[in-house]
Amino acid sequence: MTNSINEISGADFILACGTNTADCHPVISYKINKAVRDGAKLVVIDPRTTDFAGMGTEHLQLKSGTDIALFNGMANVIINENLWNKEFVSNRTEDFEAFKDAVAKYTPEYVEEITGVPAEQIKAVARAYAGAERATILYTMGITQHTTGTHNVFSVANLSMLCGQIGRESTGVNPLRGQNNVQGACDMGALPNVLTGYQGIADSAAREKFGKAWNCSIPEKAGITVGEMMNAAFHGDIKAMFIMGENPVLSDADAGHVAEGLKTLDFLVVQDIFLTETASFADVVLPAACFAEKDGTFSNTERRVQRIRKAVDPPGEALADWEIICRLANAMGYQMNYSSPEEILGEIAGLTPSYGGISFARLEEKGIQWPCPTPDHPGTAFLHGKKFNRGLGKFHAVEHIPPDEVPDADYPFIFSTGRRLFHYHTGTMTRKGMLDEHMPSDYLEINDNDAERLSISEGDKVKVTSRRGNIEIPARLTDTVPPGFVFASFHFSETPVNNLTNPKLDAISKIPELKICAVNVTK
Repeated sequence: MTNSINEISGADFILACGTNTADCHPVISYKINKAVRDGAKLVVIDPRTTDFAGMGTEHLQLKSGTDIALFNGMANVIINENLWNKEFVSNRTEDFEAFKDAVAKYTPEYVEEITGVPAEQIKAVARAYAGAERATILYTMGITQHTTGTHNVFSVANLSMLCGQIGRESTGVNPLRGQNNVQGACDMGALPNVLTGYQGIADSAAREKFGKAWNCSIPEKAGITVGEMMNAAFHGDIKAMFIMGENPVLSDADAGHVAEGLKTLDFLVVQDIFLTETASFADVVLPAACFAEKDGTFSNTERRVQRIRKAVDPPGEALADWEIICRLANAMGYQMNYSSPEEILGEIAGLTPSYGGISFARLEEKGIQWPCPTPDHPGTAFLHGKKFNRGLGKFHAVEHIPPDEVPDADYPFIFSTGRRLFHYHTGTMTRKGMLDEHMPSDYLEINDNDAERLSISEGDKVKVTSRRGNIEIPARLTDTVPPGFVFASFHFSETPVNNLTNPKLDAISKIPELKICAVNVTK
């Protein structure tokens, strides 16, 4: 997030796109509720009419995969009506003219044809966003999990820069991370092209610094992403794999293909706190400690590094992740002899400028938001206050491109997937007790009119088929989804919806198009 969670409650305009925040980030939704109670305008952009969309002042019910057209249409209105922040654009950005030329054809009327959102609604929301004193944009995987996901994010950033709604309190572009330490994992280099703090491996100085600290040679070539790894395993190009705290047999697109890839491996190690569906494929399972059984830090969605304190001992032979990794490294001939998480954080601070001033001693008092470069730095509540990391903010001229799969005679429905309030991700942690009692199984949301046409009644078992696989799942008739659109969550192994989803990747981020695939539904 460019800004802080608490700042959301101080915004007077909230644009929530591709996020069902009330179900998927319920704590953050409290901040949205507070802002709305204090008079803020909430605009929700979502193909589904969720309860969260019902909270909004406006619901822009766009067709799936048309986000770029919608944001370009808003920019078109703002520019043509002379509502853009000329001082910010002139002093803080570049490539505005190319962007202006690109959005010129995205008139509200043209965008209505693409998105299904009425032209007058597009105009009203664009004017309100441009005229707000403090407008914030929130988004999640409804924006990113597309073949155009990176360009979707560019279009969001374009809008914020156009109106100068970034670099100030209660503004910004704010992706809401999906788990407690996803931000921290990325910060620590769990990406194929960077070291800690997003120091690129293409940077020879960074490679030299880390090579000296770790007494090894850092490769200068970027690695591959998870989706690419699974495909490489399927084709026999990867022989062994080590999977930590991840359950790709349920969570990855085209999950049947993933399972076949794991079967092809010569050797698979899974490190986790429970025996997951993925762990059932493993040659060796390493039992890890859960959050309450270890010391360390988590970095949350607002870049806040927080202390995690051990409350109970781990069961059996389970160890903290860092202890398992150290033991493995030593057994494989590389000396890795850290004594504690505190020592590890000290090394992180020494090698990572954005974490340079963060220590256990300081975190005992309270969490600290990076960048925090020095021990006397208070941390950073919001980013880009005086300048962007690259200097000038860059406008990207991006065009609407249809999804990789669109409905046809054989597969006439759009299928999308997401989360439910009572569960998280593949249910590894949430399907162990009381939460599972509240929601022990899933259902397919299908529009009442579609159900009537197909002679489907409430609770009927239906078969959902894509070009990759099929599942059977009970139907729930609803007007939450529009005609031609169906939805289910990916929490349940009994209804593994990612057997259906499209593995086609975004060319830049390599994220698959999990939010859209074409399916057929039969009783």
